[in-house]
Amino acid sequence: MDGPRSRNGQDCFIAEQVRTDRLQQLFRQSVSAVFGSYLAAIMLSWLCWDRFEHSVIFWWLAILTASTLLRIAMFVAYFRSDESKRTPQRWERKYWITLVLSAGIWGGGAFVIMPADDLLSQALVMLFTVGMSVSAVSCYSAYRDMTLVSIGLVLFPCTAWLLFQPSSIQVGMALSILVFAAFAARATHKMSQALEIAFRLTREMEQANSISTRAAQTDELTGLKSRRAFFEHAQQLYNECKSKRLGLCAVMLDMDHFKHINDTYGHQVGDQVLREMGVVISSSFRATDIHGRLGGEEFAILLPDTSIEVATQIAEQLIDTIAGLMIEPVHGISASLGVASTGACNKDLHSLMNDADKALYRAKALGRNRVAVA
Repeated sequence: MDGPRSRNGQDCFIAEQVRTDRLQQLFRQSVSAVFGSYLAAIMLSWLCWDRFEHSVIFWWLAILTASTLLRIAMFVAYFRSDESKRTPQRWERKYWITLVLSAGIWGGGAFVIMPADDLLSQALVMLFTVGMSVSAVSCYSAYRDMTLVSIGLVLFPCTAWLLFQPSSIQVGMALSILVFAAFAARATHKMSQALEIAFRLTREMEQANSISTRAAQTDELTGLKSRRAFFEHAQQLYNECKSKRLGLCAVMLDMDHFKHINDTYGHQVGDQVLREMGVVISSSFRATDIHGRLGGEEFAILLPDTSIEVATQIAEQLIDTIAGLMIEPVHGISASLGVASTGACNKDLHSLMNDADKALYRAKALGRNRVAVA
């Protein structure tokens, strides 16, 4: 049951990421459309200034100016907001409202200013509305419904009026625009589908890469960092401590008589012991500490900004915790630990780990189940 639930959770997560990608593309692509639609209205008014009612033009441009400023304010608020707040839940509805308002004003205004007895002016108005529709297809392609609503609001008023005029030229213009709208709707559907697939594939590849990276950096048995990942993070931590002049302690841990456990009780029991060790180690240290399995039954921990005395106390507490593990049929689990410190960071990472390793072998030589300090 965990498998299907996990896959469903991943699908939902990817779907939400895809939705966010669509929103980001919508905002990036449609900034120019806001200014373009306003400039198109001004240009249409200028071209047909002597053919349109001036008072109607002024009212249309004034209302369009208000809706344009509203959309610009929304864009500014979006791009200034923190990236974590640019979510579909927060912005999609706002975008819908401003788009419907703007497209409705454009389409309604174009219908109001269009003269009833001037074919040239009518043709110019329809040319501009078609241009606006083409712009909608390119700008809102990530949202099919948004594109269709925008085209409909811009084209429908004038097209519907032309369709019921007595002139065959007017009816022909209306029919040609309806044919264009049908092709635009089909193209919008295909573009939206292609973008959805592209966004999903990108997110799925990112997730697969993230999973493979985590798998490569995590020891499968214990859940701790693998040897390679441990030393990569260890070097970063060492460099940070050196730059900040902080002390850094290393703890090397090796299970006592682990071969005997494997030989006596089998590798499955030995693996269970190692899994429990992973749990103990991961729960015994701070988030700033680094720990990993170096191989076999050997583990390493780095403690930044920690004195050698505190590191020794932590290592002794770890000895007690390990001694308290109850894993049937094994009895008397123990480990030996070696502790070393850079002091004022005058040792390199290799020397630090080598000193802790030497201390570990001294703990083994002294009888095991103890802590030795370099």
